[in-house]
This record gives sequence, structure tokens and C-alpha cells, in this order.
Amino acid sequence: MNTSCKANAEQFRSVTNLFNPNLTKIHRGNFGKGYLPFLSRNCQKEVKGGRSGKSNVILSLSSSSTQNHVEMAAQDQGEGLTYKDAGVDIDAGSELVRRIAKMAPGIGGFGGLFPLGDSYLVAGTDGVGTKLKLAFETGIHETIGVDLVAMSVNDIVTSGAKPLFFLDYFATSHLEVDLAEKVIKGIVDGCQQSDCALLGGETAEMPDFYADGEYDLSGFAVGIMKKDSVIDGKNIAVGDVLLGLPSSGVYSNGFSLVRRVLERSGLSLKDNLPGSSFTLGEALMAPTVIYVKQVLDIISKGGVKGIAHITGGGFIDNIPRVFPKGLGALIYNDSWVVPPVFKWIQEAGKIEDIEMRRTHGNWNGYSRI
Repeated sequence: MNTSCKANAEQFRSVTNLFNPNLTKIHRGNFGKGYLPFLSRNCQKEVKGGRSGKSNVILSLSSSSTQNHVEMAAQDQGEGLTYKDAGVDIDAGSELVRRIAKMAPGIGGFGGLFPLGDSYLVAGTDGVGTKLKLAFETGIHETIGVDLVAMSVNDIVTSGAKPLFFLDYFATSHLEVDLAEKVIKGIVDGCQQSDCALLGGETAEMPDFYADGEYDLSGFAVGIMKKDSVIDGKNIAVGDVLLGLPSSGVYSNGFSLVRRVLERSGLSLKDNLPGSSFTLGEALMAPTVIYVKQVLDIISKGGVKGIAHITGGGFIDNIPRVFPKGLGALIYNDSWVVPPVFKWIQEAGKIEDIEMRRTHGNWNGYSRI
């Protein structure tokens, strides 16, 4: 995730006005370890690094998603694998959301807000995608439920909501009780990490619908917050900073591309991740970090103005969602350590940087808000 909050005078000033680059002076030496700094696109010409004089900016973002997509297309000139090659068209998904928004105005945030007295109920729903395919192949079913909970509660906490309860949907052709129990135990674990209740769920047995031993999952989370405490990004201003929280792995996004990379690499899930003592299966199945308690603690200290959950669409589509019109950001390529699993994915798949940033938002080593 990335959080945008008011910085003190000594911290790096990073959110700037797209139409007036002179409002913020850039001093790259002010970067702090553990932060993910951003700047406006108009300031890119001021940022230089090293003796070569080459820019260290790797990505510019603005509040205009169309502009970001045009710039991304211009940069993506490589011949490596893409998410679309793997069968997932992010642009088609975005177009569907736009069409749904015409029928149901008000959607489009990370969580849906429903007024209830002086509070809002905040709801979210998600699945775990084709990470399930790897669960079937590795036999690792104990943590996929944690992923399921994480995808929804990490969404609703972006508005500052505390999760109240979670519901799950487990569907399979033939119910294998021991297997289902492992999955549900992971869901219970995720709810405990989120400090919310597993209120109920649905188990659907549908013969001939799924392959033997396979299943599908969906999850639904509901939280609550006071109306006067909503975090919506409207107050983000020039001079604020964006901070990244560390990622533990691939989480539950981009696995259609990951599986294509695995196929191309010639390695199996039982082989070690190059340069690591973990197998590829273990590295790729690492459960999603649930950031609820950490983020609510940060919010309680004050100053947080906007939160973005970096999942499908990565940096490109998610960070601009919390910016007011006229504000943008630039990301620097040496302000984090890239986890080994992402290095392997990119190298084995010959994936362009820009494709990684849109498919695997947590590729940078920082994620979730």
C-alpha cells in the first residue's frame, strides 16, 4: 500500500502540482531508507543522479489514468511476456468498471461506503485469482484463506475503516472435507489477523463444474468508520509524501502471468528460487500480508490523507485513484530493494519494467496502501 501524509519540513516533499513544477524543489539526497518517494511529472527534468546524468525517475503518474496509459504504452517497447499475453486484459477490466459506474454511480473506490447514522459501513469483495492453480499443484492450501481475507480487508482499510466481519464462498465439484477444512482454517487465521469475525459463508458443491480436487473462493468484508474520519485523498496537497509498506511476495495478483513465466523458465515449483533456499512453490505461495492493524495504527497518529491498495493494475492504475485532479507523482528506481521472487519473474519472463509495475504493484518491494 502507499500512504500519502503531511511531511515535516525535513522530509522529502513529493506530491506536486502538475501544472506548476516550480512549487516544489527536488533534492534527491533527502530520500530516507524505507520510503517510496514520488514527485510530479513536470519536475522530472530536475531530477538527475550519478555521473552519467541520467534520470533516476522510472515512472510518472498523474490523476489522469488515460494519460498514464498513453505514457505506459509509449514506454513498453519490449518483446517480453505481458499480462495480456497470459490472457488478462487490464484495460478491458477498467472499461467494464466504467460501464458499471454509469449504471451504479458512486462505485470505483477501494471499498463501497454505505451511510449508517454518523458512520459508514465499508464493504469489499475479492477472490485470489489463479493463485489457486498453484495451490492445487503445490498442495499448499493452509494459507490461501489468508490471501482471501487480505484482499478484501486491505481494500476497505484504505478509507480508514476497521473490519467488522467477513463472509466466504467455497465452491467445488465434490466436497473433500479435509481439504476444505485446511482452506477455512486459513480464512479463520486471516480474520484473526484482521481482528474481525468470520460471520458465515457458503459451501457450494456443484458436480461436473470443477475439476477433481479443485475449488474456487470468494470473500466479502464489511467494516465501519465515522463519517468525519473518512480518508479519501481529497486533502492531498503539494508537499505531502507517499510512503510504502513492505511486501512479502506476489500476493494474489498477476498469477496468470507468473504461471506463464514458470512454463517458459523450464523450472518446476519444486525447484529452488534462484539464489534462495526456498522452492519456487513456497516463494510464490507466500501469504498476503494483512495490513489492517498496522495501517489503523498509523492512521491513529494523524496526518494520513489518502491510501491506495496496490493490487490489480499495480502502480499505474491504483496510485492515481487517490490523487485530486492536478496532482501527480514520480517514482524512483533505487528507493527500495526488489525481492528476489520479482527479479526472477522479470528475468525469466523478460518482462519490461513498465509491465511489472502495472501487473505486480508489489514488485517494488512496497505494497498495500
